[in-house]
Parts: sequence; C-alpha cells; structure tokens
Amino acid sequence: MIVLQIIAVIAGVSAVLFALRSAIQTFILPRAVSDPTARAVFLAVRGVFDLRAWRAASYEARDALMALYAPIALGALLVSWLVIIVLGYTLIYWGLGVGSLQRAFLISGSSLFTLGFAAPALVGQSIVVFSQAGIGLLLAALLVAYMPTIYGAWSRREHQVATLEVRAGSPPTSWGLIIRYHRIAGIEADELWPAWEDWFVDVEESHTSLASLVFFRSPQPDRSWVNAAGVVLDSAALLTSSVEVERNPRRELCLRAGYIALRRIAQLFKLPFDPDPKPGDPISVSRSEFDDAWEAMADAGVPMKPDRDQAWRDFAGWRVNYDQPLLRLAALTMAPYAPWISDRSIIYRHPFVSFWRRRFRPTAHE
Repeated sequence: MIVLQIIAVIAGVSAVLFALRSAIQTFILPRAVSDPTARAVFLAVRGVFDLRAWRAASYEARDALMALYAPIALGALLVSWLVIIVLGYTLIYWGLGVGSLQRAFLISGSSLFTLGFAAPALVGQSIVVFSQAGIGLLLAALLVAYMPTIYGAWSRREHQVATLEVRAGSPPTSWGLIIRYHRIAGIEADELWPAWEDWFVDVEESHTSLASLVFFRSPQPDRSWVNAAGVVLDSAALLTSSVEVERNPRRELCLRAGYIALRRIAQLFKLPFDPDPKPGDPISVSRSEFDDAWEAMADAGVPMKPDRDQAWRDFAGWRVNYDQPLLRLAALTMAPYAPWISDRSIIYRHPFVSFWRRRFRPTAHE
C-alpha cells in the first residue's frame, strides 16, 4: 500500500508539473515552442470545427464558424490544464493518506477552485492545498494577462491588412496593387516596403510565440493575413522581376523578411515544405497566369521589362522561396478566395475528418 501511495504522489506531481510546463510554454515563454498539450487540444477542437465547416453552405458561413475556433480552443486548453491539475492533486492527496480517492478528488476540486467545502486535517496536507489554490490563481492570472497581449498583436496585424484593401482591392491581387500605385502615387511608394517589412517581422515574432494568433480571423470575411502576406510578396517579386524600375533594397529586404516569417510559422505548425528550394523548382503559379498579369499591367501603362522570359524566371526564383509555406498556411487558416494564393491552397484535412469522410461518405464525395 505504501508503495502505491508513493507511486501516486510521484505520478500526481509529474502531472501537475506537466500542466504547469504547458501553461508556461503557451503563455510566458517568448519563443516558438510546439507544446504537445496545446497541439493536441487545438487539433481535437479543429476536428470538430472541420466537421461542421465542411457542411457549411457558403464561405461566409464557414468563416463565421471558424471565427470561434481560436477562442474556443484556448478555453478548451485552459480546461484541459485544470483537469490535469485536479487529477494530479487527487493522486497526491490520496498518496498522502487523506482517505478514499473520492475524498481526495473532493479536496482537489475544492482547493483548485478555492471553494473551501473540503479540506484535509493535517498541517502537511494543508500546505499542499495552499499550493494547489495558488496554481489555480496563477492560471487565471496568466489567462487574464494573455488576452490583452494577443488582441494587441491581432490589432496591429489587422490594421495593416485593412490598408491593403485600399491598395490592392478585394479580393487583393499583386498586379492590382502595382497598377493602382502606378496610377496614383508612382510604382515605388516610399512607405510601402518598410511598413510591410516591419509587419512581417512583427507577425513572425507574435505568431510563433503566441501560436493561437494564426487562427484569429480578420473582422471582415474577405480579409486574411495570409492573403495579405502573399499579395505583398508577389507584388515585390513582380516589381523586382518584371517592371522597369530602379532596384530598391527595401523591397528586396521586405521579400526576405516575408518568406522567412512564413517559413518559421509553417515550421512551428509542422507544415511540410522545402526549406532550401532551388530557383528552377516548380511553383504553383503557371506561366500563363504570369502572362495574364503581365498583360494587365502593360495595358495599364506600367513600364515592363523587355525580356518576358527572363522576367518569368526571375519571378519564379523569388516565388519559390515562399510558395509552399504560403499555400499551406492559407489552407490551414481557411483563407478567403484570393488569386495565386487560396485559390490553389493545398487542402488541409484533420485526420479525424478524413476518417469521418471515408467512413460515412461515398468515395465520390471525396
């Protein structure tokens, strides 16, 4: 019996430390860490949401549903930590000899939520109660402090995304942005590339240290931070490769900041992509689509480079750096329609959803 009690205490302490480590990695640690508990909870909740979103009649309905995904998943993550801590302390109290498992569970729940209707009799056991009450208050404080931080980062991100609709239209296109700037402000507007370079740096930092931010959607259903990133990167790549303008170091730095940010976010979510693509590797944009964009810009009076074949090779050489991460993030976040981005994004399927479809749907619906 004593051996079982010792094992129970060790298992309980391990469970509590596991939950605390997960909370610290999610809320406090300022770096990209894939926490197994958070990942499991978000995947499980995503499976439920995917089943419902799959049946939505329109994208607007799907977007309204998915807007709830990140907040609900965060709530489920907090509940999972509380459950682990309650069960862990239940084992600890039982191992310390408070009585039956039922009695240990009542003391654990009463202590964590500071209800006070059950308490042990011994002083040593009471010290354990105080530690559990402190952990409950700590988790509540972390969540309260976490939400202003995440909404502050979300607000900074969405402010810049909203400005893109003015410049690139809705749905946004890279050639649309170039044509509009050519008409009203000149192709190389001074504030464009430095602002978006800063945006990419901020998004990389915030969306890897606060991973749930990736799934917080824009206020308008036709906007997406992933689409905005893709349009800015394609605009910079088109200008660099195809438009007769002077070389701009800030534009190329913006390109580099952008594909580094997308790669690191995709890496955090374990999305497959080639980390070292070659300039001649295939991309999702076809030559005919590139030619259509070229013609649209030329018809609008944008000065184009004389060698279109070389321009295509140069554009593809830039696009290959972010093509796969961009499409996979667009699929992961269910981004709204945007040419060259979400219109060809690789279909993201939660494993449970794939099983559900195979089990209960004819193969023709796959």
